[in-house]
Order: sequence, then C-alpha cells, then structure tokens
Amino acid sequence: MNFKINERQSIIVYLYHLKNSKQLRRYGTIHYVSKRMKYVVLYIDHSNLSDTVKKLREIRFVKRVLMSPRPNIKINFEDEVGKTYKLTEEDREKYRSNKE
Repeated sequence: MNFKINERQSIIVYLYHLKNSKQLRRYGTIHYVSKRMKYVVLYIDHSNLSDTVKKLREIRFVKRVLMSPRPNIKINFEDEVGKTYKLTEEDREKYRSNKE
C-alpha cells in the first residue's frame, strides 16, 4: 500500500451569511472561517479545482470565490542573498554557519 500526497489548492469563499458555511464541507476541507469578514478558506484537490470553483460560484449564498496566490509566490530566496545586498564579512560568517 503506497501513500500518495494529493496536491491541494486553497480558495477563499466570501459569503453573505455565515450560517451557510457548514454546507461548504462537501466541496473541500474547511481550514478557517472569519466571522468578522465573512469568508471561508477551503482546501480542494488540485485535480477537481476548476469544477469545484464553478460549482461554488453558482451557489446562492456565495458572494465571490478567489484563488489563493500562495502557489505562485516565490519562497526560496537563498540565491538572491549575495546578489541583491553586499554582505559584510560578519554577515557572511553568520550566513555560512546557518547554512551548515
């Protein structure tokens, strides 16, 4: 039996009323519910993303659906540390010791 990790995408679903937020469980995993701003963060399998977003936009109590920008954000900045800033000798030593 092999364990396979499914790619997931988070989407933000804005609602008119929060009393309908529990109904969103059938579309994905609810990660967070904001009571003040009336939105729900859902995690959905990447393979079913387009169909699920289309279904969510057709629901009456959903105001709008946004895709999370997180997969498109660059998170690895190791290569640019030395190129963008001139490091002092002290900073270079700290950087080397942290890297090891």
